[in-house]
Amino acid sequence: MPQLTTARRTAILFTMTVTVGTYVTTITLANVALPEIQGAFAATQDQITWVVTSFLLATAVATPMSGWLDARFGRRRVLLVSAVAFAFATALCGLAGSLEQLVVFRAIQGFSGAPLLPLGQAIILEIYPKEQHGRVVLLWSVGVTIGTIIAPIAGAYVTEEYSWRWVFLMVVPVAIGCVAMIWFVVKPAVVAIGKRGLDWIGFFFLAIAISAFQLMLDRGERQDWFASPEIVLEAVIAGVAVYLFVVHVLTTDRPFLDLRLLRDRNYSVGILLGIVFGMLYFTTLVLQPTMLQDLRGYPTAEIGLLQATRGIGLLGGTFFMLLFLQRVDPRLSLFAGFMAQAVAGFAMAGFDINMTTWAVAWTTMLQGFGLGLIWSPITVVTFATLAPRHLPEGASVFHLLRNIGSSVHIAISATIVIRTARVNYAELMELLNPFNEALRYGTVMGGWDAASPAGLAALSGEIARQSAMIGYLNAYYAYGVMAMAVAPLVFLARRPRPAQ
Repeated sequence: MPQLTTARRTAILFTMTVTVGTYVTTITLANVALPEIQGAFAATQDQITWVVTSFLLATAVATPMSGWLDARFGRRRVLLVSAVAFAFATALCGLAGSLEQLVVFRAIQGFSGAPLLPLGQAIILEIYPKEQHGRVVLLWSVGVTIGTIIAPIAGAYVTEEYSWRWVFLMVVPVAIGCVAMIWFVVKPAVVAIGKRGLDWIGFFFLAIAISAFQLMLDRGERQDWFASPEIVLEAVIAGVAVYLFVVHVLTTDRPFLDLRLLRDRNYSVGILLGIVFGMLYFTTLVLQPTMLQDLRGYPTAEIGLLQATRGIGLLGGTFFMLLFLQRVDPRLSLFAGFMAQAVAGFAMAGFDINMTTWAVAWTTMLQGFGLGLIWSPITVVTFATLAPRHLPEGASVFHLLRNIGSSVHIAISATIVIRTARVNYAELMELLNPFNEALRYGTVMGGWDAASPAGLAALSGEIARQSAMIGYLNAYYAYGVMAMAVAPLVFLARRPRPAQ
């Protein structure tokens, strides 16, 4: 690695911050527009989640290729091609004519932009000394953090005033600007090109395993799970592909993913924490817009403002770490961050159908603050003892599993919402019958009328609304339990020394 001037390092840091921020905030922008997209294409709750999960799934499949692409073609070339393809795919998302097309274009968008995050992180970790990694990663994350504040507000405004299509189209000029910055700032001399080959067999098995598993989770509820031959087939394919992948990488000389990296204790613990971090990162972003609009009738602009509070909390957590990172054991920060997530999850699980805007705002902000406490320390702890030559591959595996965690947990959360809502609807409807004597009293029925078809239809709609709310609360309970369960595991990692 040649010595770089401070100005050059700063320019590269700024370029990677803006580029990665643009890539990541595309997810937030799409989340705000989910209710409008759902209405435009007459999609169900589990179908609309594919707009997000297809992006994350494609990212998960493509991320492990980053290390090979970096070594084979050079970092600058890979970054440029990724940025150009990402800009093109984003434009196609805005022009999609059906839900199927949008899902495909979102997958292309995630696949093409996947190398930007791990390679951006790797290049920053390489051009700065280890003692500056924590602070630099925090500065790098500020771009993403600011994007999470601006994106929901801008996305909501554009969606409400124009169309959900402009949520994607307005990103295209920014993406083109990122291409220009990479062209002028990241020079070929930053990383030399190698001759490493790609383990195509390992890549094939991994891609099949991830795709089959995600399909099983996303389609399981609609197909009645293992009562469906399709779900059974997808589960078998996923299991066999995982087995073949593990056997292959353990027996080949040049595996697609080197599992020997897991011998590093901090890296192994960091991988586990990264999976849970990914599970917690996007789940509420997907659940919240449809919950607020379908059950409470919130306008898109107000949903955008509420989701922006998450970014404010994230920014607060990030600046807190920026001030105290050198003085605080990063494991303590990780513990506090996951516990803040747990508190936010259990508080959201205490909502009712008449939840206030303030209740949604402060819980969302607390969740963001917890994410801010986790973002930089998880990178410091994970890569503290990993050799520099393993950083590109290590970062690729880390982000691969983080994305898998995100897409899997979104599918699980959507399943919890749909299934428990259906169960509660059936249980509550049992009480609505002519033999329930409580219904004869006006103080019990209030303004509801069970004596006419129109009154019964209105009651059925309200019961469906209340049942759906219970489904969301169950998903939030699962969210809180996951955060609380993983928090103590942070102390399995060794504390990074100051030089790290």
